[in-house]
Amino acid sequence: MTAPERIVVVGASLAGLRAAEALRDEGFTGELTLIGDEPYAPYDRPPLSKAVLSGWLTTDHTVLPRVRDIGARWLLGTPAHGLDVPARRVALADGRREAYDRLLIATGTRSRPWPKERGGALDGVHLLRSRDDADRLRAALAAGPERVLVIGAGFTGGEVASVCRDLGLAVTVTQRSGAPLASALGGVVGDAAARWYREAGVDLRLRTSVQALEGDAAGRLRRAVLSDGTVVEAEVAVVAAGALANTGWLAGSGLAADDRGVVCDDACRALTVEGTPVPDVFVAGDVARWPHPLFPGQLLRLDHWDNAVAQARTAAHNMTRARLDHHVHQPLPAFWSNQFGVNLKCVGLPALADQVVVTQGSLDQRCFVAAYGQRGRLVAAVAVDSPRVLDGYAALIEAGASFPPVLNATDGPDRHEPFDPAFPRPAAPAAPAGPDPLTARSGPATPSAPAAPAAPTVPSVPSVLAGHE
Repeated sequence: MTAPERIVVVGASLAGLRAAEALRDEGFTGELTLIGDEPYAPYDRPPLSKAVLSGWLTTDHTVLPRVRDIGARWLLGTPAHGLDVPARRVALADGRREAYDRLLIATGTRSRPWPKERGGALDGVHLLRSRDDADRLRAALAAGPERVLVIGAGFTGGEVASVCRDLGLAVTVTQRSGAPLASALGGVVGDAAARWYREAGVDLRLRTSVQALEGDAAGRLRRAVLSDGTVVEAEVAVVAAGALANTGWLAGSGLAADDRGVVCDDACRALTVEGTPVPDVFVAGDVARWPHPLFPGQLLRLDHWDNAVAQARTAAHNMTRARLDHHVHQPLPAFWSNQFGVNLKCVGLPALADQVVVTQGSLDQRCFVAAYGQRGRLVAAVAVDSPRVLDGYAALIEAGASFPPVLNATDGPDRHEPFDPAFPRPAAPAAPAGPDPLTARSGPATPSAPAAPAAPTVPSVPSVLAGHE
């Protein structure tokens, strides 16, 4: 493998910055270019829905720390517009072309917008993904609206609703499934979350969707018409309806990319629509869909802070090494959220589970652990106000422990009684435009074994943080 002289990173957020630093750590001394569509230096997104909205931080204080000097060219405020894989060139929206020897795609995701024909263009309708989004929403909340409507009770929706109640604002949350967090954690844990909402004074409308947002003659939001026929008066609406991968600029590139993400193998190499790895193009962060050794037969896309950092490091290593020296990206998924005075942490992939059991504490308290199993194997654990116990569960998941796990915890129930986790049943998916390249393992996975191709018929696992709600 010829050592690269020019590396281009498209995406100047967490994954892009950490990958650039890791490239220098790996010994890359050539020309390094970072391309970002926003005009800002890389910043941290988790505080936007928490400390920024509450007024504890301004967005100027969310800039990510630099762990080393990367000596890079920064092309900020300049979106990528296209990719020519054979010519190794990235086209920019301003007409420039950037040549590369290696390319990292780290363009992340964007919030799913509300349809304009249903009121999405009204003044007062907000998304929450970027610095600018957070500044606009913070100003709207600080103005003291009579009521805030939050569309979606996933993680972002719950965090926004929690901040609204902390600010003393009336808030209504609509959720089309039967519980908050149902897509990510199932209805069993979601029912416990529903109690947090209601104890905080949230007007929670379950199994309810917004039909339309309506405004006044000046184009300002005034009300929402719900699926049950009721009307909610609101001056601010926050759309927290999931995330879409930023892949539009890859149209026509030949890569396997759509709104679900860019498909790559477990070494972070991008795949073509035929399923062939592209040796000079890599993927990392929220935009990546890849096979994990612990969860065979799946393509994962994780909107997780920890995964963005770890995958950036894996990609950087592999971009500077021959194929035989590549690392497999296999960290156990993990994420956290704070809402309604509750700290929630998770390891593994609850969305894969067919059973759940409470292993410590109880669901009617704000302190419990729920373990998730799939076909008799432990695949995830969620801890509510019990963060220190998760390391043990993580070790069991990585070891392929049986389900229910044998813990002998002093705060556990006398009997472990697994039951259906009550995940919402997905609607039948539309027929895909083409085959979904899938690199996965059949049978038990071994982290050091090479991935074997499998039939491209398994859909991606939903992003746990975004929740697709």
